[in-house]
Amino acid sequence: MRRILAFLTLTFLLLATGVAISKAQSCSGISKEECNKLINETEQKLASTRDQKKTLSSQIDFMDTQIYLTELRIQDAERKIEQTANEIENLKGRIVTLNSSLDHISKLLLEKIIEGYKRREVPLFSIFIDPDTASTMFNRLKYAKVAEENDRKLAFQVQQAKLNFEQQKNLREEKQKELAELEAALENQKSALDAQKEQKQELLITTQNDEAKFQLLLAHLRADATSINSALGNVGEKIGPVNKGDVIAGVGSTGCSTGPHLHLEVYTDAKVEGGRVVGNRVNPQSYLENGSYQQPIPGYSGNVTTWYGEVYFLGTHTGIDMAAPMNTPIRAMESGEAYTTSATCSYNGSLGKGIVIDHKNGLVTLYWHIP
Repeated sequence: MRRILAFLTLTFLLLATGVAISKAQSCSGISKEECNKLINETEQKLASTRDQKKTLSSQIDFMDTQIYLTELRIQDAERKIEQTANEIENLKGRIVTLNSSLDHISKLLLEKIIEGYKRREVPLFSIFIDPDTASTMFNRLKYAKVAEENDRKLAFQVQQAKLNFEQQKNLREEKQKELAELEAALENQKSALDAQKEQKQELLITTQNDEAKFQLLLAHLRADATSINSALGNVGEKIGPVNKGDVIAGVGSTGCSTGPHLHLEVYTDAKVEGGRVVGNRVNPQSYLENGSYQQPIPGYSGNVTTWYGEVYFLGTHTGIDMAAPMNTPIRAMESGEAYTTSATCSYNGSLGKGIVIDHKNGLVTLYWHIP
């Protein structure tokens, strides 16, 4: 499935792009609200296109829409990056101004304290120990209260200026993090766009714009998806316990496979029960990269031909495909109870084989296309 999936997913995308997208509306030069509306409308069109009858022309339309949607998201991300960068520049200016103001107010307060000490203008305690007349005492007390109030206001201004300064610095740091995230997302979108265009081009080469060839590829993919689901619902003989890192099989090309590779699937809240896998299918990538689990094929990321969740005209890819030479050892990701499983590919009549491991902790893994 790995090559056909890549061909079909990307090939259809390129056909429509050259015609429809060049004439489509862009997010450039329109408001944020209008851009968001355009993206939402395109997402709805993509969803409706996916449900159309599977023909070469409908798949081209689907891929064109997908490419167009990705381009809109890139434009939106670029706009957000520009806006965030401008906000950071404005914050830098505010911080410089606030820092200067804080220095000035702090200097005034310090000078006031020193001056008051030298001239004894604000020695409140002296009011109560000076043996002057009641009138003089009253005047000094009144002056002291005014001076104290002025100093209190000045001290409050320093405190507020410092608080505002720290708030602006924190806001700038948040915006800088936001900018970094936006830039990373933009790079991902650009990579996705390149992949979509490449896939469309490869599909055109594979089908040569021939509906009959497309239907053959479509039948092959449907058969592969059906055989995997059949294997999950028809778990066979128990092999026995395996330990994390044990070699459980070799890379093969059985069933609907078009070349040697491992198709890996992961299920959570799962178990093998009544001869079938019960649980929720999830993305295997996080389990392969967090260091807690054994990689079934060392250096897997460099061998991936199709990722989990990649969209194509049948839906989304349900696992991760890793290309490797025939009989490359496949290792158990975690200890558990291993079972055989198999299902016939209706497209070519070949028997697909796999290993299912129930890890007894809510995790089940499938290793498909083994010899």
